[in-house]
Amino acid sequence: MASPITVGVIANPASGRDIRRLTTHASVFPTAEKANMVVRLLAGLGALGVDRVLTLRDRTGVASLLLRALDTHAATGSAERWPEVEFVDLPITDSVADTHVGTAHMVREGVELIAVLGGDGTHRAVAAHCGGVPLLTLSTGTNNAFPDMREATVAGLAGALVASGVVPPDVALTRNKRLVVRCVAGPNRGREEIALVDVCVSRQRFVGARAVSEPSDIESLFLTFASPDGIGLSSIGGAWAPVERTAPHGLHLTFAQPDEHGAMNGDGVPIFAPIAPGRIDQVTMRSCERFEVGDWLPVDASRGTLAFDGEREIEIERDDRYEISLDWSGPLTVDVSRTLRFAASRQLMREMAGASTQAIARAHAQMQSQAQSQTQPQARVHAK
Repeated sequence: MASPITVGVIANPASGRDIRRLTTHASVFPTAEKANMVVRLLAGLGALGVDRVLTLRDRTGVASLLLRALDTHAATGSAERWPEVEFVDLPITDSVADTHVGTAHMVREGVELIAVLGGDGTHRAVAAHCGGVPLLTLSTGTNNAFPDMREATVAGLAGALVASGVVPPDVALTRNKRLVVRCVAGPNRGREEIALVDVCVSRQRFVGARAVSEPSDIESLFLTFASPDGIGLSSIGGAWAPVERTAPHGLHLTFAQPDEHGAMNGDGVPIFAPIAPGRIDQVTMRSCERFEVGDWLPVDASRGTLAFDGEREIEIERDDRYEISLDWSGPLTVDVSRTLRFAASRQLMREMAGASTQAIARAHAQMQSQAQSQTQPQARVHAK
């Protein structure tokens, strides 16, 4: 008997609720909408054969609203097929530790992929433990450069095609870059952190409210990619020297320091960029260089903080010495558009809609047969 097709779902109840809701015009992502997104995700996953979903409990209401929706679905006898949902029995800390522990548990349970509802920070936390399990990214945060802003129903359909193996990995999945920061000397020697989008060396000495929101605090930036239509710290690089996610390099930028009156010292290039929703600020860039994969660069900072994907986490101690590298060991992510385009070109939806596991297996066999006689689309899974 075939094992059930299982998908993990992590919906961060705290995403979209940070201090930037008070300091900018960012929208609030309510608990009810997160629960509704999970329900829509279930509809997409279940329609194309996913049997089981593992998800986390929480104290803020996402899990309870989801449970209510599940009860209603069962009571009404709906013909719409949803996966069986299992709430993982793990301690609740209302911190990022829940995401770390929950992701590791899902990987041990053998999930085919993990759908993540959150911002850059949530996806970073999942990426730290997901290993080779691909991520289906959905944006519910503030400054979202990494996850997709996409309808959950459609994402669920693509996720099911990938989880069931109907669309092959070399078509459906993309390998991402990441930044690795390690302390090589000082009190924090041995500590290592990753980032999926940016690492900021901040002049602010304390972690505080975590979010990097003042342009005068930015000493330097390291970026995996920089979209010209992005938001957050990476938008600074995107405004000057855009870098694609698939590019074989990143960026390293440094910035002038303001004097006691707020004026920038030294020469530089003024750049306007949207560093938060509704907020466009000016920074003075002193340098912008390519950051090559495999290089280890010293982090030039004797004080201040290090921020990862927009949030300060490390207060630099006296004698700490850090270095940073760029590599291709970031998480695999589902390319929803490419996956659905592949399915449409082979009419896979006609076979799979409402199908049993056996029918999905037949569709998979048909796809493999077709692939032998047709040219495969170019794969987007990058080698390390």
